[in-house]
Amino acid sequence: MTIASIRTRAIGVPVDKPTRMSNRELGARHYLLVEVTTDDGATGVGYTYAGTGSGHLAKCAADDLLAPVYLGGDPNDVVGLWDRAYQETLLEGRRGTVLRALSALDIALWDLRAKQAGLPLVSLLGGATAPLPAYASGGYYRPDEGAWTDAVAREIEFNASQGFTDHKIKVGGLSVAEDAARVAAAIEAIGDTGRLSLDANNAYRSVHEARTAITAFERAAGDHPLWWFEEPLSPDANAGHAELSRTIRTPVATGEIHQTRWEFRPLIEAGIPILQCDAGVAGGVTEWLRIAATAATFGLQMAPHWHHNLHVHLCGAVSNTLVVEYFALEKGIYNFERLLTPASRLRYADNQVFIPERPGLGIEFDEEMVTKYELMG
Repeated sequence: MTIASIRTRAIGVPVDKPTRMSNRELGARHYLLVEVTTDDGATGVGYTYAGTGSGHLAKCAADDLLAPVYLGGDPNDVVGLWDRAYQETLLEGRRGTVLRALSALDIALWDLRAKQAGLPLVSLLGGATAPLPAYASGGYYRPDEGAWTDAVAREIEFNASQGFTDHKIKVGGLSVAEDAARVAAAIEAIGDTGRLSLDANNAYRSVHEARTAITAFERAAGDHPLWWFEEPLSPDANAGHAELSRTIRTPVATGEIHQTRWEFRPLIEAGIPILQCDAGVAGGVTEWLRIAATAATFGLQMAPHWHHNLHVHLCGAVSNTLVVEYFALEKGIYNFERLLTPASRLRYADNQVFIPERPGLGIEFDEEMVTKYELMG
């Protein structure tokens, strides 16, 4: 059996309303979809988030640079193909969009293997299909939703209506005082029943600036400890994140933009307690498992970024999972599930997500929606 064809599609799904995070406006989410087919007709699907405007770039990387490595290869040789594909990227860019495209191809091969075995991916990887702890993610800045404090309180109430007690909101897009007021409003809406984490999306320019902000946020949270402080600094500021982690009360979380085990090494060596490795970014299932295993050796926990349809399988297969990030489709922010049939979207309840028991990833693309949002040209 060999890989006979690779089909790639660049997709752009607009967000529902004006939205921003700390340092970026969001108009659309771009995705790369990959379908790998063997010479006997078996198929596997993979995908990644390509940013707010890089769908064509991801497709080009997959088609022109990476697909020639995979075509004609043994689909069961997942690790060997990953190594050869990574070697092919050394000159063209072994990080960024190229690695996201490699991630999508790797995910497709793991989906194919699990389907051939008749197992959900988590079972192929040695895990169980038991429900996993999850939290409701969001808290973006939407100027048409009224006062910032009212908007965040309403979102917490919406999350609670879906059964979530743990939550995450953005910080870093307003003044520290304004964001502190949002933190206080969120804590009041949560009450004593759950936890709140804060995501700065690399907003702060120095350790001092980040420390000043988190001190204000901790004060605003009162007697309720914050769950974690996410990406306060640039993803390149490994030493800064390490210093911050040693000197503040709230645990630091980072890693969602880091790629490959080599970029995660300094975070692991520094003992960053929560790693947010994203399999759609870091190098696919193959690389995610390597990073998670190394993190477990150092007693660090995995709380992966985005892609809950994929990460439920990976989190169910490792021992150091903290939690799965869940984005409600109704929020129109992480809108990947618009591309899926309703029956194959991830199920959730009672602060948990449920791992699909269908073979592979358990997702099915809605071809009408994929066609609607496919980027042509």
